[in-house]
Amino acid sequence: MTELKSTVAPYDGQSVCLFCASSDGNDPAYLESGRAFGQQTAQVGWRLVYGGGGVGLMGASARAAHAEGGRVVGIMPRFLRSRERLFDDVETVIVESMHQRKQMMYDESDVFVVAPGGVGTLEEVIELLSWKRLDLHAKPVIFLNILGFWDSLFTLLEETVKAGMTPASFLEAYTVATSVEEAIEMMQKSESTPHVRHDPR
Repeated sequence: MTELKSTVAPYDGQSVCLFCASSDGNDPAYLESGRAFGQQTAQVGWRLVYGGGGVGLMGASARAAHAEGGRVVGIMPRFLRSRERLFDDVETVIVESMHQRKQMMYDESDVFVVAPGGVGTLEEVIELLSWKRLDLHAKPVIFLNILGFWDSLFTLLEETVKAGMTPASFLEAYTVATSVEEAIEMMQKSESTPHVRHDPR
């Protein structure tokens, strides 16, 4: 069991933050995509930063990356420790709030991949895209659109552009991969960007 702590160990390599469900979903393809993403992230030598849970797509990805010998860091709010069940075989950081969790995940990552998930995942990526819209960061955001999971969100974002609520350039704030292999390729091709700290409070 890894000792829990409140800060992340120094790391000089490339890191990808995975936002995804703490549930399995009702199609085996979702869970398999999480497992495959974790495995392939480790194979290309990137560190996986994730929400710290040991269940759902979150847990599948972390376990696969760890099993493949990859570096993994989980970031978990204290109040969620019992609900999302820690995967404590990897480096795990305990924070006091959801805001701290998102901030630390952002600060520790060079690229973001958004796999299928629920309202929590949606909240995370909308804030991330909002920060990008405000030029608070330039880090790549890649949707892992397994089985067209995020198609409805893309339609909604396009509707905000058509309605004149969002500039058309916003649609360039993210890219879309339809397979784990494509997401990994996009991740590797992305340029490393400086870690710009942002505090929306």
